[in-house]
Amino acid sequence: MSDVDTPTEQKPGKPRKPRPGPPPRLGRPARRAALALHVIASAGWLGLTLGLLALGITAATTGSAGTVEASVRAMKLFADWLLLPVAFLTLLSGLLLSLGTKWGLARYRWVYTKFWLTLATTTATVFALRPGVNSAVTAVAAGGPLPDAGDVLFGPVVSLSAYVFMTVISVLKPWGKTRRGRRMAKAFA
Repeated sequence: MSDVDTPTEQKPGKPRKPRPGPPPRLGRPARRAALALHVIASAGWLGLTLGLLALGITAATTGSAGTVEASVRAMKLFADWLLLPVAFLTLLSGLLLSLGTKWGLARYRWVYTKFWLTLATTTATVFALRPGVNSAVTAVAAGGPLPDAGDVLFGPVVSLSAYVFMTVISVLKPWGKTRRGRRMAKAFA
């Protein structure tokens, strides 16, 4: 019998549950590949957002109807074909890294914050940015002016702010462990 199975440590009538060990971790090559993929996808998402912001500013400030139409059509192309795949790749690679490394998804406040912000900005891309760009394209393609500059500026400004904030907390790793992280550290110590 092992120490865990000794009758003196068990309560009568209740079998002792085995204590779970630490979660599995990615090996070094897999972790490095996942990290490289996450950094590349995150940088791509940031770059796309900067491009969308430049196009949105151009559409909102130019006096040329042709330039407005070209800008919002380019925004639609980026939003429809590039933004969501890069956003999902960032989200999934971040999940893989958080669940497969010592950082965990809910062990450190900065990781938890990044996860929820990434989920929120991905959702906002689907339900706010893309519909705003689509309505701008529809209005401009029909020969009208840009209906609302906010449709093409608000999404990229909010997204860019969130991505810069997430980049900063990735580097600084502030705020320490969550309550769950402290509890897990004690359990596996």
